[in-house]
Amino acid sequence: GSTSSLFQILWRKRLMAFAKIQVTAQIRLETGLHIGTSNAFAAIGATDSPVIKDPITNLPIIPGSSIKGKMRTLLAKVYNTTLAEKPGDDGEIISRLFGNSSDKDYKVGRLIFRDAFLTNKKDLDSRAVKGYTEVKFENTIDRITAEANPRQIERAIRDSIFGFELIYEVTDKSQAQVEEDFKVILDGLKLLELDYLGGSGSRGYGKVVFEDLKANTVFGNYDVSRLNELLTTEV
Repeated sequence: GSTSSLFQILWRKRLMAFAKIQVTAQIRLETGLHIGTSNAFAAIGATDSPVIKDPITNLPIIPGSSIKGKMRTLLAKVYNTTLAEKPGDDGEIISRLFGNSSDKDYKVGRLIFRDAFLTNKKDLDSRAVKGYTEVKFENTIDRITAEANPRQIERAIRDSIFGFELIYEVTDKSQAQVEEDFKVILDGLKLLELDYLGGSGSRGYGKVVFEDLKANTVFGNYDVSRLNELLTTEV
């Protein structure tokens, strides 16, 4: 009856408002990158701190969780109006993008971060690199005894390029809010470029650049022309 018809109308409107936008880019390493994995069973003489690798190709990867976590931490410093000691204390903008288990309105965020895989293996091969990772030897010095504590840290090499993919979920057709969200995303990418990804950033590791940013509607209907203008002019 009328109730069923009203439900169908509301459901169609919801589907019309729903869309998924894919953002792609290249992550280029300007310095070596270390994102570690467990070394609990490393053999004697092995690298003390290996990087995480794809078990299929044995090539280094950048986990989506690493990108998401660092972006959220950096953006929280800018967009939270009060100090958030934990993610559950984040404000509306951060919560609606990244999710917030403490907020009933934003349990699930609008962003999905994919793992980033090495894409320029052939180019690196043509440059006769000895491997896709390097082992950097570092020391800590005991201030009392002056004894050195050497360690070996594995890094993905400079000039490696990884494929970046982000999915943004449009839950309404408010163009103003979608553009606001994308400006926050762009701020997050800029902050990552000015900061570092992975570990040991204060010692020069993890300087990255995001290149060739593009937005594409992969489900539903949403005109991304304005979003692509933002991506090409503000990064």
